[in-house]
Amino acid sequence: MFDDLLTKLKTLPNSPGVYLMKDIRGKIIYVGKARVLKNRVRQYFQSNKNHGAKVKAMVAKVADFETIVTSTEVEALILECNLIKKYRPRYNISLKDDKTYPYLRLTAEDFPRIILTRRVIHDGSKYFGPYTSGLAVKETLQLLRKIFPLRTCKTFAKRPCLEFHIKRCLAPCAQKISREEYMQLVNAAEKFLEGRTSQIERELSSRMNDAAQSLNFELAAHLRDVLLAVRKVVEKQKIVTDSGDVDAIGLARLDGETCAQIFFVRDGKVIGRENFLLSGTDDESDSQAVTEFVKQYYTRAKISAAEILLPVTLSAQDAELLSKWLGVKLIVPKRGVKRSLVEMANQNAEKFLAEESARRQITDSQTFGAVEELKTLLNLPKLPRRMECFDISHIQGAETVASMVVFDNGVPDKKSYRRFKIRSAEGKPDDFLSMREVTSRRYGKIPADLPDLIVIDGGLGQLNSALEIIRGAGHDVPVIGLAKQFELIFVEGSSIPIELPRDSQALKLMQRIRDEAHRFAITYHRKLRRARNLKSELNNVPGIGVKRRTELLKKFGSLAKIKAASVDELINVPNMTRSAVESLKKFFSAT
Repeated sequence: MFDDLLTKLKTLPNSPGVYLMKDIRGKIIYVGKARVLKNRVRQYFQSNKNHGAKVKAMVAKVADFETIVTSTEVEALILECNLIKKYRPRYNISLKDDKTYPYLRLTAEDFPRIILTRRVIHDGSKYFGPYTSGLAVKETLQLLRKIFPLRTCKTFAKRPCLEFHIKRCLAPCAQKISREEYMQLVNAAEKFLEGRTSQIERELSSRMNDAAQSLNFELAAHLRDVLLAVRKVVEKQKIVTDSGDVDAIGLARLDGETCAQIFFVRDGKVIGRENFLLSGTDDESDSQAVTEFVKQYYTRAKISAAEILLPVTLSAQDAELLSKWLGVKLIVPKRGVKRSLVEMANQNAEKFLAEESARRQITDSQTFGAVEELKTLLNLPKLPRRMECFDISHIQGAETVASMVVFDNGVPDKKSYRRFKIRSAEGKPDDFLSMREVTSRRYGKIPADLPDLIVIDGGLGQLNSALEIIRGAGHDVPVIGLAKQFELIFVEGSSIPIELPRDSQALKLMQRIRDEAHRFAITYHRKLRRARNLKSELNNVPGIGVKRRTELLKKFGSLAKIKAASVDELINVPNMTRSAVESLKKFFSAT
């Protein structure tokens, strides 16, 4: 295999491009760019090169590589960024979870909308972001809709909807506003998202005065309200510099984590900030981490700054290439307001990592820490990493169901949840019989994935019912019962319960797993009860038999929707006739 690599190394071109390193399975483990592919790729396989630990580990796994030739180094840079985003190679520095970052999208329609999206589609729309906080972007969207009442509907209606009457839309669907006036509002919203509020204020003030002079007082009043709302937002923004539009990037490292924070300064004011966690930076320098962040962030974000302020100096080649690609200056400020901006970004990145570390410690104590504590308090033979908890739900024996929820290292594993419709106790309330049925269905046959601990929601009676089945099947998994009233723990062979310390994480974990089992069970029970009630009411309609009832439920899903359906909608349901529709309508009108 090494001989094959040497042969390929001899045929590398003297051109710029991208190289993709692959492991023995053909999986891409690293993507890089080069000004001269021949020189750059060969360096990885030269024994006299002083490579870092990460590069050595990567090269040891390389079984093959592929190259893509480009016309220029800038093209190679863009292609490299796209391939890293697509393949997320193990040994590249990359933004964590970048696929989930939300954007605000200004649609490319005759009457554009501003909507929240997580997909970037090249259809002429304009995108703002990415944002790291879903809550923050939703708040921004709500604020935008208050200030700039653009339409939110996907299709035009024939008359104004409620949004128009509560002054959240100007109803272009009903010609209440011309396209020219609407696009002026769109342009203002776009500038607002870019942080160019000074320009918006001037334009709104001019249009308001023109409307007043033309005696269009309704439009003038609306523009006045928009102007006041924009000024209210601007008042909260801090003036930090008179240098115009800049993006200031900060970098921090803590406990193996790396965070890049970017401050957006427009018209001399800080209008927002975002922070991003980076992976794969362990053996990389701060300079390389910042280089990769700039490449990957600006691949997916619209740049509207004239300068990018950096916390560290990049290599001359990277700085020149990035500046040429982005069309902006990259500066490492040494003093003054710009340096203060970078220091502020650095400090906030450090603060974010410290908060993340504290949150992680709390989460660890509530999850794996609680699992370790539970093992000690209950004297279990091994760590209960995987726990399965069962609960029964019914009303006087009707629609009896059971739930099984799974916690893995103290965290819900929702993919493994199961629900059971109990047959043995239907029509009569018998939790013991129900528990025997559900544990028999789960453990009666030899399962391949027994848990480390089985939790039964209930007291000694429910526990013994479960033990009868579980031990009868030959399983020696620890089983406990969790009594509802005081969260007392019943164990096998003892009628005296164990009381966990009230302030222990183990008790809180038991409460979480019990509450989750109860929630999952009662949700399923309510679903079956609603379906039963719906079927029982339709049973009373003359001419509606089993087939028609089934088709109606499949089509509409609820009794309210069936009642609200038109004659044409009902007659299009399979097996329905006009006489059956008339019978249905007559029945509902009488009830």
